[in-house]
Amino acid sequence: MQALRSTVLALLCFGAMTTALAKKEMAQAAVQPRQLSLVRVNVTGQGFDYFRPWQKRAPFSKRALGAVLSQGRVLVTADLVANQNYVELERAESGEKTAASVDVVDYEANLALLEPQDKKFLDGLPPLELANDTTVGDRLSALQLEPTGALVVTEGLVTAIQVTRYPAEVGQFLTYRLSIPLQYRDNSYTVPLVKNNKLAGLLLRYDPRSQLMDAIPIPIIAHFLRDAANPTYQGFPSIGFTYFPTRDPQLRKYSGENGNGGGVYVTGIEPGAAVQKVGLQVGDIVTGIGNFDLDQNGNYVDPLYKKIDFTNLLTVRGYSGDKMLLKIHRQGKPIELAVALEHRAADDYVIPPYSRDEAPKYYILGGLIFQELSRQYLREWGTNWLKDAPQRFVYLDRFQWELFPEGHRRIVILSQTLPVNGTIGYDDVGYLTVTKVNGKEISSLDDLAEAAKQPINGFFKIETVEDPKQIELDVTQVQADEPRLRESYGIPTLQRLK
Repeated sequence: MQALRSTVLALLCFGAMTTALAKKEMAQAAVQPRQLSLVRVNVTGQGFDYFRPWQKRAPFSKRALGAVLSQGRVLVTADLVANQNYVELERAESGEKTAASVDVVDYEANLALLEPQDKKFLDGLPPLELANDTTVGDRLSALQLEPTGALVVTEGLVTAIQVTRYPAEVGQFLTYRLSIPLQYRDNSYTVPLVKNNKLAGLLLRYDPRSQLMDAIPIPIIAHFLRDAANPTYQGFPSIGFTYFPTRDPQLRKYSGENGNGGGVYVTGIEPGAAVQKVGLQVGDIVTGIGNFDLDQNGNYVDPLYKKIDFTNLLTVRGYSGDKMLLKIHRQGKPIELAVALEHRAADDYVIPPYSRDEAPKYYILGGLIFQELSRQYLREWGTNWLKDAPQRFVYLDRFQWELFPEGHRRIVILSQTLPVNGTIGYDDVGYLTVTKVNGKEISSLDDLAEAAKQPINGFFKIETVEDPKQIELDVTQVQADEPRLRESYGIPTLQRLK
């Protein structure tokens, strides 16, 4: 009897091991590396130092996996190639390498297309098709490579499809949420996700503690690729207004709404936005977009994803130049507005939300460093910049449209003071908002440079919103301090305006 029990136990253990091995082999078999057409992407570069805007940071190197697509291009994330000096493609199976250029990049959608210098480099790698039918409950495989070139396949479950903010923090985009035990590899900067050997998405961010991944989904990628096929890349349309749910009965009553209809309450409109041009107003309730009605939370019923935020209709389903119908209620009366969708470029913001691959502007006057406020500057305080950066600057960034409805300007700041003879007594002065220089209004760094050419009675007079409100610099002393500034702080030029 004991021998029989041992035999049965051994058979059960063998069966369990066989089942586990079979599942592993099936997962590996479901992903064929030759068919998946992946290449390594090696990037070197240098970011810019916004605290010392005349210099760059230490060089960096990144490795990733790129997905081979049609027309001899490779898809990666924009974060991978930001501030790049050199991009190289590498065949995983042979180690063959070639230089590559960034063909199209969209920092808002975090996507980029690379093109190899050697047009025959991707020969033999069939382009990946796109899996555009992913829904909640599907399983996707994350692909990585070991240093030896061996393929690592990690399976994850799609637990949610929702609209979230991407790293550039401009608008909101469709996102897949996966539960997946992803492990770090040296090529983990861009991780492709596949479904039935078709590209299903790219890694956006990953939390190893919760083992939750956000991924850039195929609808975003397909939108990007279609736009990239045009002679001029337009970018994703901007929504152009802020909103609030209408669950509150008092808000609905205040807005002239009766009953329990849907829609979102318009709380603000960006100056110059497409919706402003057609007459959308604060206080309007947007009840529908195109053929889709909105509920009180701002969701619509998508044919594939079911309930999802209405911004998906504007950013993913629409393209710049398309006409889209907005159904609104204004004090209870239905109105329809035909909006021509537009993309708002980073340069159109009062405080630009990102400025990758571009050296920051600056102007140094007698040890005082002047810059234009940007979110890239605020990010120098790290991932917790919303709390750690100077709060008056965070406030200006958050409410820039309300504070500066005229637009078409920049916020010039005195970011810090370098100790020289002419700045004695101003050592701790910094993080000030500049309003005037030599009596002239300042709305850009170019304005400041021009005003600095006309000192008043031998002095530069700088006026600021915050204390000390006014700073005076002796022109003669400023000129005398310039050689020391260059030598002591390694500053090649005291201004960069382009």
